[in-house]
Amino acid sequence: MNTETRTQGTLPIPSQAKAPVVPPQAQAQAPPEGGPAPLSGGADGPRALEPLVATVLAALTEGAKRRDGPVAPGRPEDIAASVAEALASGAGAGASTGVGPGGVTGPGGGAALARLTELLAHGSADPADPACAAHLHCPPLAVAVAADLAVSALNPSQDSWDQAPAATTLETLLLQEMARLVGYDDTRAAGVLTSGGTESNLMGLMLARDRVLGAATGRQIELSGVAASGSAGRPRILASAAAHFSVQRAAALLGLGEDAVLSVPVDHELRMDPDALAAALDGCAGRGELPVAVVATAGTTDTGAVDPLRACAALAAAHGAWLHVDAAYGGGALLSDRLAPLLDGLALADSVSLDWHKLGWQPAAAGIFLVRESETYASLARRAVYLNPVDDEEAGYPSLLGLSLRTTRRADAFKIAVTLRSLGRDGLGRLVDACRELAVAGARGVREHPRLELHSEPVLTAFLFRYLPHAETAAGARSDDINARLRRRLLREGRAVVGRTELPGEGPGRVRLKLTLLNPHATADDVGRLLAAVVAAGKAEEAAVAAVAAVAAVAEGTEEMEGTEETGVMR
Repeated sequence: MNTETRTQGTLPIPSQAKAPVVPPQAQAQAPPEGGPAPLSGGADGPRALEPLVATVLAALTEGAKRRDGPVAPGRPEDIAASVAEALASGAGAGASTGVGPGGVTGPGGGAALARLTELLAHGSADPADPACAAHLHCPPLAVAVAADLAVSALNPSQDSWDQAPAATTLETLLLQEMARLVGYDDTRAAGVLTSGGTESNLMGLMLARDRVLGAATGRQIELSGVAASGSAGRPRILASAAAHFSVQRAAALLGLGEDAVLSVPVDHELRMDPDALAAALDGCAGRGELPVAVVATAGTTDTGAVDPLRACAALAAAHGAWLHVDAAYGGGALLSDRLAPLLDGLALADSVSLDWHKLGWQPAAAGIFLVRESETYASLARRAVYLNPVDDEEAGYPSLLGLSLRTTRRADAFKIAVTLRSLGRDGLGRLVDACRELAVAGARGVREHPRLELHSEPVLTAFLFRYLPHAETAAGARSDDINARLRRRLLREGRAVVGRTELPGEGPGRVRLKLTLLNPHATADDVGRLLAAVVAAGKAEEAAVAAVAAVAAVAEGTEEMEGTEETGVMR
């Protein structure tokens, strides 16, 4: 890595560096001036796509070379200015390239595609770089991206059979596979592809609201609304203090209010405390409140912790509550023979969230929502005469409309199906295991370094830690500040993308750094270098803080001396 390049603090757009790379075939295949823009489908679509895809691939290569690391160096305002300049440089180009009201294009289209793709590649955080390890942001498999291109070219929409004949059946069959993977009876389960855990969690809690609150009031909540259910007691959702924030957001969207969510204490590893859950449920009963749902997490965002699923299921059932398991992250453990036992009890859940764009190496979005019993999906059923008329369904034309919150919806099942047929569960499981080994190695490196402190051992592929400043600057607030600042230094210099979070609780000393290791091609040495970069950045921030303090001390001393001279008082 070139140090001078990494620390320059700017993000030049391609036009500032050199002309964008446009393969000759992209120029040669461009439509005539004023001609119709080519389409991606039909028999001629692949021929139109080929030179454009070549342009994209060349620009991706060039952008990655110029970035030369996990993220381009610079501050947010530098990057924003470069993007704005790049867009402005293409504004008004329609007059000269043929882009205009008629929806036509000319030879300039290839140059715009090259320029902006190179800008995007250069200005992206690249999860395929071993030093990009902040989030549940996986480097997608090439085969999955290629499959996604096919979906983009054909553009099927899953809201009616006549827009997606093959994709409708493919999604249905894939969901049956996913149901079996979770441990459900695939002849009784149901589900849908979603945009991710946030949408899946919303769906699970919506069905919980309708099912549990509906049973308590004798009303169809999806029709009468929550306001008509006052006699049942205040609805409550119970989730751990480490649960995803989308639980509160879903409660708000469902008319329950964020305050309906009761936070259940967690242990040191951020797993829900089953005794605390039992006490919270008993408290609901004592106050005349209605526990609508228990949300258990299988793979918390920060530590990968898995709540005690069997205990959660037993307690939810005893109190008549729906059990939703957010396995958006931890669901990937089902692919690994070694890690799958961590999710023991998952099959007891009424609904489950899975995200294949985390530990599944799919391009986003690749979320999956499943329910154990298809009859519990009833409140989402929807009839739109222009999409799923009764006579069509009676004639054998299936519809997925009543399974999703969305209408227009991509065929995201396709890339997952292609990946499974290409690598198989065993192949994907080896990727999961490789990332788990990286996390174990990284945690060991933290334990062995005198300036780093490990929060807890990794459960899946992530772990929390912090940089330990020298004793004289190690008070909680100062430690928090230095850890936060060192992370921004690494970003600003383009050296690493490291996560930052805070432990549950109150007061200073809770800031932690996070490595989320989802790159199966990375090595233990890569993780070691990343930890070394964290330590170096921490020392640099300590030095910067000390320098500022020294300047302040000198300034204060000068003021005191001047004051003494004016008053004539010696100290």
